[in-house]
Amino acid sequence: MDLNELSNKVIGFALDVHSKLGPGLLENVYKECLFHKLRKESFIVEMEKPLSVIYEDIKLDCGYRLDLLVDRRLVVEVKSVTMLKEIHSSQLRTYLRLGNYKLGLLLNFNVKWLKNGIQREVNGLEEET
Repeated sequence: MDLNELSNKVIGFALDVHSKLGPGLLENVYKECLFHKLRKESFIVEMEKPLSVIYEDIKLDCGYRLDLLVDRRLVVEVKSVTMLKEIHSSQLRTYLRLGNYKLGLLLNFNVKWLKNGIQREVNGLEEET
């Protein structure tokens, strides 16, 4: 499965979670439910995966954690905020760069329609096919 197909599947599962729970819950609830759904569908998924920073050849464990990493290549950041802000997109882009991942999804579940709370971020000029 290519990266675009994978991201579409994850978005579909997120839509399912949102349709069953609706907006207004804590971020962690949506993250746990999406994690459960992905595992149930036989995806390799890691939750709260540590992400190190390399500075001058030193590996620093500074406490960064990816909400979800799907199939070792798709970063999913889950939010439950009134409105996504540029800082949320910047956070995801930083995670993509630090982890050398190609694609990430920013999912804000605190919206009436989840389709209005989805952002894709790409690291680099070309997407994997």
